[in-house]
Amino acid sequence: MVGKLSFGPDKIYDNVVEFIKDLQKLKPATAKGAFIKKVTISCTMGPGLKLDESALANEAK
Repeated sequence: MVGKLSFGPDKIYDNVVEFIKDLQKLKPATAKGAFIKKVTISCTMGPGLKLDESALANEAK
């Protein structure tokens, strides 16, 4: 979970970027190629929205 409905867009964005940073830290050294292929965000019962993973990865560096 990276946010709640009461969070503003900036707070959710910051939380997603921090989550991507944590995932990149957990990438095994033996893993080759793209570790994160797709990023989607959704509410519990709603449709998912695809996020631009390359922009998030650049922001997370």
